Amino acid sequence: MAHEKKIYECSECGFESPKWFGKCPQCESWNPFVEKVARNVSKNKQKSIEIHPISIFDSNHIEAFSQKILTGIGEFDRVVGGGIIRGAVILIGGEPGIGKSTLVIQIAGMWAKNNGDVLYIHGEESFHQVKERAQRINAVHKNLFMYSSTDMNDILSHIDTNHFSLVIIDSIQSISNSEVDSLPGSITQVRECTYELVQKAKQLNIPMIIIGHITKEGYIAGPKVLEHIVDTVLYFEGEGKQSLRVLRAIKNRFGSTHEMGVFEMCYEGLKEVTNPSAIFLQERPMGVSGSIVFPMLGGSRPLLVEVQSLVGKSRIPQPRRGVMGLNNQRVSLLTAILEKKAGIYLSDRDIFVNIAGGVFVDETAVDLPVVISMLSSFWDSPINSDWTAFGEVGLTGEIRRVNGSRIRLNEIAKFGFKTCIIPRVDSSDLPEKPENLQIISLENIRELIPLFKEREKK
Repeated sequence: MAHEKKIYECSECGFESPKWFGKCPQCESWNPFVEKVARNVSKNKQKSIEIHPISIFDSNHIEAFSQKILTGIGEFDRVVGGGIIRGAVILIGGEPGIGKSTLVIQIAGMWAKNNGDVLYIHGEESFHQVKERAQRINAVHKNLFMYSSTDMNDILSHIDTNHFSLVIIDSIQSISNSEVDSLPGSITQVRECTYELVQKAKQLNIPMIIIGHITKEGYIAGPKVLEHIVDTVLYFEGEGKQSLRVLRAIKNRFGSTHEMGVFEMCYEGLKEVTNPSAIFLQERPMGVSGSIVFPMLGGSRPLLVEVQSLVGKSRIPQPRRGVMGLNNQRVSLLTAILEKKAGIYLSDRDIFVNIAGGVFVDETAVDLPVVISMLSSFWDSPINSDWTAFGEVGLTGEIRRVNGSRIRLNEIAKFGFKTCIIPRVDSSDLPEKPENLQIISLENIRELIPLFKEREKK
């Protein structure tokens, strides 16, 4: 017989305790604990799956689990590691209205056309809403099956009784298990339902894509263990008023987490952007101060993005700081380095830094372009439109080397840029530069000041 006992669970992070606390010891929120009944099913009632040890040299199992199936959407396949592996569970998060459902319905349509039956479970929208979206983006196929349900046991029974090659859950927050004493969308429900879906995917060896909502802080709703039990975690990002969307991997057991997929939202759905650098630079202004191009690495593919800075005299006692597309603490650090090591007084200045196009840059190679753009705006001295830069800035003001220099230089030359500012290295370590590309090697940020002074004299 099932044994029942009372426990207390934090509604913010999912922490469980046998006694009540006023403050959660894990997330430190106040009065978050709610009482629930924990049911421990006896061992003879639990379902067991017969599993035998497998030799590491068993070629049959190695081939079965290493074969990657293409979805037909190149940008998505790039991010997940070259395709989806059987039994893999992919969690996709993103802000409301960013295009998560549009992306997965396109994947479902392409998969149904090329790889077999697809089960699309929609718990938030009606059948007619999903069908209308599928028709608009040309994702309708006879192998695509729609099912509207929010009951976990009902969903698992349909997965068991049919031979689907892909299962899509939209979304995990709308599904609930009647055996769990909690409301739909709560931390307990999200955790337990995801765990059951992962077990089912591994048992039947079928891939599964799960959509998850995010919190106001930008993280997938639910405890962090939700990201631990799935195989891949993807975030779909972009500015709501812009058409560009970026898909990046936060966790990937079957590939790199440095790859990036770029899409453009159109009426017919998401369109792949095969040359994102041209898109990011097409509206770049020429001959203005505070702007420079930075060659970032989105995995194996370089992307040219524009770094913009606005530095102006503050009229309030506490100057304002605004950062978009970068780490806020990193920009504050670079501001302090400029003051201490280059003698540029910025404490009374409003500083705003932005990466145009809605892209988020999380590599330290952007340090040097940010410093150059801030100096350009500070002195109101425009940088040549055919100049670029990349390099990490240390606490003593030194400019350090970064990875992928040759790839970045080749991308710069392909788009017709003439000059690139890079960290100073030995001649033997200097990457082979393309023709017609001038290299300016600097050792410290203080060496940037003469470049602007010479421009003022001219």
